[in-house]
Amino acid sequence: MQQIPGTSLICTSFMQKKKRTTRRAVLMKTTCFLSLVTFSLQAQTLLPTHYCGACSTCLSTQKYKVAAASGHTVVLVDQSDEILKKSTKGIEESLKRVTKKKFADKPEAGVEFIEKTLKNLTTSTDAVAVVHSTDLVIEAIVENQEIKNELFKRLDKFAPEHTIFASNTSSLQITQLANSTTRQDRFGGLHFFNPVPMMKLVEVIKTPMTSQKTFESLVDFSKAVGKSPVSCKDTPGFIVNRLLVPYMMEAVRLFERGDASKEDIDVAMKLGAGYPMGPFELLDYVGLDTSKYIIDGWHSLEPNNPLFAPSPLLNKLVEEKKLGKKTGEGFYKYN
Repeated sequence: MQQIPGTSLICTSFMQKKKRTTRRAVLMKTTCFLSLVTFSLQAQTLLPTHYCGACSTCLSTQKYKVAAASGHTVVLVDQSDEILKKSTKGIEESLKRVTKKKFADKPEAGVEFIEKTLKNLTTSTDAVAVVHSTDLVIEAIVENQEIKNELFKRLDKFAPEHTIFASNTSSLQITQLANSTTRQDRFGGLHFFNPVPMMKLVEVIKTPMTSQKTFESLVDFSKAVGKSPVSCKDTPGFIVNRLLVPYMMEAVRLFERGDASKEDIDVAMKLGAGYPMGPFELLDYVGLDTSKYIIDGWHSLEPNNPLFAPSPLLNKLVEEKKLGKKTGEGFYKYN
């Protein structure tokens, strides 16, 4: 994350990491409930820009909270002042929870930390105005190939030539997104995990066209915000979701066949495998619509792969709008 509007040497300065400078970030949401965040480090790092869908707003908000808390200047951009106020309030409340634990013995230091972090946050409703000064753009909108491509294509026209584009997608191919722009060598993946302040992992995805300089910059950026990056080629689901989604789908098939109840499957994986959540609890937490979209996309790429076979039960629940915790009912019911 960096702040250096107007500077075209951010990537180089980022690699040097010698000068301590102001950092800047921006987030924006569009009428499609997309949000854009841009981070920039003056003469030190790259400036990311994040977009996220309504279902991912929490994830995106946490991202720029982490950026601001680590000393970066963050500009939150959205389609309306109402959404901006809600997002800002959410950040402030989250900061209060963090400082209550982090500065339990030094409440004055906690207040100072919150004040400094919030000073790094500003808001805007003009995406183009902030993109022209970015060094790194990180997209995190709804998992829809067409919408993502349109967004990247538009931003590509206004972002500086040196700007790196990255996607936070969890299921789509980075290469296809990169092909919607003219900067395939300056395009990669940065997949954060929810809740961002707690989860240390970031998957850094390198396509066949991603330059080594771009890849190294994305790794360094991840470390700059306190994360532990791992690298992966542009394969469906990358590392975590490539293993996790088929596991959850196999649990659904086990239940569909009547081999075990969903409750017993969840208990078995928690007590037998040491998982914090069972597969059905996790599916409800992630969102059944999100899981269906991912598996449908992978199935279209590899229709003969049994790991990616669709689930009639999952399809039925999504059709009935039983999407999990966010709607009050999925595989389980919630108050």
